[in-house]
Amino acid sequence: MTTTEIKTNDRTSAPATTVRTNRTTSRLDFAKTAPKVFRAVIGLDAAARAGLDPTLVELVQIRASHLNRCAYCLHMHTTDARKAGESEDRLHMVAVWQEADHFFTDREQAALALTDAVTRIGDAGVPDEVYDRAAAHFDEEELAHLLALIFTINTWNRIALSTAKRAGTDER
Repeated sequence: MTTTEIKTNDRTSAPATTVRTNRTTSRLDFAKTAPKVFRAVIGLDAAARAGLDPTLVELVQIRASHLNRCAYCLHMHTTDARKAGESEDRLHMVAVWQEADHFFTDREQAALALTDAVTRIGDAGVPDEVYDRAAAHFDEEELAHLLALIFTINTWNRIALSTAKRAGTDER
């Protein structure tokens, strides 16, 4: 059963749609239905992570999943972060990292700011000051990997949301 609720978008007066789904199964099994595409995204994900701190990887994935409202990925990455030893305090503060900046290093804050800008790219692009802040903390190769990581988690979020993946049902 799917419920759709129409809301008004105050900025444009055009209707904005919020879809809430109460499905017990996903719409399709993307991995089985498009295995070559799925493997390609897995390959991009693995390549993007190479050389990045695993804690930073999880923080970026959690933040993008917050912004995209992807419960499936948020559950998966907070679980992975806990298994890797991430503290509950930091996990709770990712959603409000700007107000709780003392929980995160300057490098992590730069990565989270870049994650915000790239994930919300349609709002204002990636401002020079956000990019420059990240470039001050990451060398060019790391920065390229960080950008690829952000691209990848946004892709995973869109796959999970489009196919109605349910939080807590991942097989990891």
